[in-house]
Amino acid sequence: MSVVQLNGVSATIADLAPLAFAGYAHFTAMQVRGGQVRGLDLHLARLRGASLQLFNMALPDDMLRGYLRAALAASPADCSLTLTLYCPAGEFAVAAVPVLPQVLVRTAPPSSGPQGPLRLAAVEHERLLPAIKHVGEIAKTWYLRQAAAQGLDDAAFVDRQGRLSEGTIWNLAFWDGHGVVWPQAAMLGGTMMAMVRRQLAHMQVPQREEEITLAGLSAMQGAVVMNSWTPGVAVHEIGGVSLPPAPELLGLLHRAHQAEALLAP
Repeated sequence: MSVVQLNGVSATIADLAPLAFAGYAHFTAMQVRGGQVRGLDLHLARLRGASLQLFNMALPDDMLRGYLRAALAASPADCSLTLTLYCPAGEFAVAAVPVLPQVLVRTAPPSSGPQGPLRLAAVEHERLLPAIKHVGEIAKTWYLRQAAAQGLDDAAFVDRQGRLSEGTIWNLAFWDGHGVVWPQAAMLGGTMMAMVRRQLAHMQVPQREEEITLAGLSAMQGAVVMNSWTPGVAVHEIGGVSLPPAPELLGLLHRAHQAEALLAP
């Protein structure tokens, strides 16, 4: 069962038709369990910051929480949820006057991501406005499909300085045998990544940021990808470089995720 609501009420075909070719928008995605979500503060902060950058204004958190509650009231207790904010002025136009962003909420069946382990192609790519989770990024699907055509599972991005940054729809994390190593490069800081990092800090697990290149992967003892689906899926190859299993890293990340409180919007 899926629900699509615009500004808190069921969306009609007439509401959705103008969005078929729209792309000036940003969103956040989350997994709902028992009508509750983890990292709600992080999702709201993401939406607030991106709205200020794209629209020069942000809707109140309480309003967004109200739209979340309305969608969840009409959805199963366990589901996937995406909240998108877009400008009604559309693309290729400057709004004559400030216009409040519109809020589209969609729910779908729950997901926990692939089992893994995954093998990733390494491709040179830098996302536009990497810190914003914006829509219409054709490159992500392009590189995923190119990787699949090579018999691989997905792709990781390498910037012009040769640094690994992120995956198509994933953050990357590495294990050095003692602590978690996060790539140092321009990327989207995922809400799952932020949740895990603050819980690992509470658990006093060593963490650091480091510039990681394909040549430097051999120093790592394991790697994972993570996103709103899951705190960790094992990665056994990036750009032809093999990585050993890291069950300790996976265990830590999943425990960190479970330590994050479930809260109702």
